[in-house]
Amino acid sequence: MENTNEPRLTNIKVNPENLYREETFTDLTYASIRRLTPVKIDGSVDDSRETFFTGMAQLMSPNGPIPVQCIIEGAKTLSEAIAKLPDAIEKTVQAMIAEAKEMERKEASRIVVPGQ
Repeated sequence: MENTNEPRLTNIKVNPENLYREETFTDLTYASIRRLTPVKIDGSVDDSRETFFTGMAQLMSPNGPIPVQCIIEGAKTLSEAIAKLPDAIEKTVQAMIAEAKEMERKEASRIVVPGQ
């Protein structure tokens, strides 16, 4: 990096105590699962922390695909993550719908004052 007196535009820092190795598994159709394995700064597995899984799927809507990403709770292995993914996606979609309805309700109940 060039040494200038200009202020930095970013302040990105990597936490060396919170590193994970990411592996992605996909069925090439509907879903992807990421396994995040905790690692030490040298890349070796950090057995003091839990491995966790996240899932991603795309749902079709009238406006195009909607990406849905979730944590797969309670999965300790890839096979458990695969089995739990449908319920995790469903739970996340239900939460998204509830949040959208709440935003819609708040918007509908706003008091509109003329001139503002």
